[in-house]
Amino acid sequence: MTYAITQTCCNDATCVAVCPVNCIHPTPGEPDFGTTEMLYIDPKACIDCGACADACPVDAIFPADRLTGRLREYEAINAEYYAERTPGPAVASPNFHTWGEPAFPRSLPSDFAPLRIAVVGTGPAGMYAAEDLLLHTNAEVTLIDRLPVAGGLVRYGVAPDHPATRGAGETFARFHSHPRVRMRLGVEIGRDVTAEELAAHHDAVVYAVGAPSDRRLGIPGEDLPGSVSAASVVSWYNAHPETGADAVPLSAERVVVVGNGNVALDVARVLVMDPADLAGTDIADHALAALNGARVREVVLLGRRGPGDAAYTASELLALKHLPGVDLVVDDRDPRTGAAIDAAAAGEKAALLRGVAREAVDWTRSPAPDRRRIVLRFHSAPVEALGTDAVRAVRVTGDGAEPVAEIGAGLLVRAVGYRGVPLPGLPFDEATGTVPHEAGRVGGVAGAYVVGWIKRGPSGGIGANRACAEETVGTLLADAVAGTLPKPTGTSAEFRRLARSRSKGLVDARGLAAIDRTERARGRDAGRPRVKLATVPELVAAARGGRWRRPV
Repeated sequence: MTYAITQTCCNDATCVAVCPVNCIHPTPGEPDFGTTEMLYIDPKACIDCGACADACPVDAIFPADRLTGRLREYEAINAEYYAERTPGPAVASPNFHTWGEPAFPRSLPSDFAPLRIAVVGTGPAGMYAAEDLLLHTNAEVTLIDRLPVAGGLVRYGVAPDHPATRGAGETFARFHSHPRVRMRLGVEIGRDVTAEELAAHHDAVVYAVGAPSDRRLGIPGEDLPGSVSAASVVSWYNAHPETGADAVPLSAERVVVVGNGNVALDVARVLVMDPADLAGTDIADHALAALNGARVREVVLLGRRGPGDAAYTASELLALKHLPGVDLVVDDRDPRTGAAIDAAAAGEKAALLRGVAREAVDWTRSPAPDRRRIVLRFHSAPVEALGTDAVRAVRVTGDGAEPVAEIGAGLLVRAVGYRGVPLPGLPFDEATGTVPHEAGRVGGVAGAYVVGWIKRGPSGGIGANRACAEETVGTLLADAVAGTLPKPTGTSAEFRRLARSRSKGLVDARGLAAIDRTERARGRDAGRPRVKLATVPELVAAARGGRWRRPV
């Protein structure tokens, strides 16, 4: 029986590397790699060995005959990818396909002295870079994060009802205690240590600081209370220590989310799903309490373009279609929406909306009191947020018959993308929100490199960072061999003392392990996988083996 890749595929191609019969595509060497929403297993070539399932970092691969519920669709989704593909020629080989000559593009000569490299950021981009360095060289790696806990977007950006995706964090965590790794958490570049001081103690510095800011809508009323970014909502329900427990007001029955990417769908799903289904996750305590008392009955997702151009992935939409107790509705007041769905060919994104209820929604009416629902409104963009002391409605564009509509809502969520911010000591491109670079090498700053969203912009999921990190590490090692890296003037021990003297909440690997034990113990008491510590003082206290008490 064949295996199938499902919704949580992270696209990092770990499964490709272990497949003995080359039945998973697209592979990193193929043109489609990085452009498809997920990887696919060829049901005709799969030999049912299970190696891919064992290797998958996010538990996305299962035997097709064991798929149940909403995952059953993925057997056909995997097969559809190969419907129009011409199979390659048969190869007389025990492995059924030709293996290329071994290559080691990211390595150092055996007699090369160990490099000391700092990686700033412990999310997927930083950890893929650290993993590459640790597995291919004898480098010593210092992991730095401005928060006193590691994880980045794996910890604070993945929706709590996607525990399999969070599994990538467990894969990265095995490097936290690596003998050649030193952790310096709770250290912010520009606040505690300058970029120049960091460079003086390391041969090279890899910046994996992400894109922590959000893009603006540029409409009147955007700054009213009740208008928040999707980044704030995601941080709020994930217990980010820099986002307050009261950051997201949930007193209204209707919420408007601008955008229809995966983050927008995550926000919509979490706001309307049964809180009981979230009670067994690691969602923030304050978010779970707020959702239990919330009045939200309807979330409207605004998409500027049509259903064929929606930014969400097919897998995330399929999950939305199967959300228990929640109706999915397409607002088809604009005739272009229904026409695009009806005309879409099988396999196209718009075709996934066939069978979804359509309704010319009357926005003058309040949401039904006995049902929760998500409304997809295409060909519509926000014009203005209305209100005096807080958001009470959103004016949006419509069709020719209804050029402008007013949607009553007490919460407006901006989900139109993330944006990088300048880092002291590095150049910054305001137009792209990234650090200018050449194959990861920062221009004009010797020994500085970038990886992840600060390098390429806020695009691509967890797995996209693997190839991105490989390129940057390859550039760094080539510079090392060429002798162009600056020589550090300080030692690792001196940097540790410097960081300790500057940071009031420095956390090392032992402290991080103590935080993990504390959160898991809290979770056992509550019948949950973990209960996150939601403030910096709580995290630091747990790292030091104490118990923080909130000031009276």
